[in-house]
Amino acid sequence: MTADTAPATDTDTDAGPDTGPDPDEQPAIPVPDVLNPHCGSRQVLELVSDKWSALILFLLGHRPHRHAELMRAVGGISQKMLTQTLRSLEADGLVHREAFPVVPPRVEYSLTALGESLSPLLHELCRWAEAHYADIEAARAEAS
Repeated sequence: MTADTAPATDTDTDAGPDTGPDPDEQPAIPVPDVLNPHCGSRQVLELVSDKWSALILFLLGHRPHRHAELMRAVGGISQKMLTQTLRSLEADGLVHREAFPVVPPRVEYSLTALGESLSPLLHELCRWAEAHYADIEAARAEAS
């Protein structure tokens, strides 16, 4: 007899017939993991860390804005990119678009409750960037 064909012991026997999954047991819910490229939380992080999204959400965290106000306030953004970003943020439930029935048409953008829950975090991140940009530039100059 070889090591591969050892005799069966009491611990090798089955405890009984397989009855399948326990009906009371809930299926495992995957734990969010931003490091996993297939996890939805990673997509959310990519959404809110996008340059234009972050700047628009930061502005809307202070008060509602009209399209032209956002255009003036966000330096360097094109009208097309602003429109695309606002539509994306609206589709993701972070921004609310309200069209007023007046002539000429007036549209305002504001944060939804979900967007407002992100606002304090984004505010802190923007303030950190403003406080430490000189440190980053100094480190870059030292590295080159």
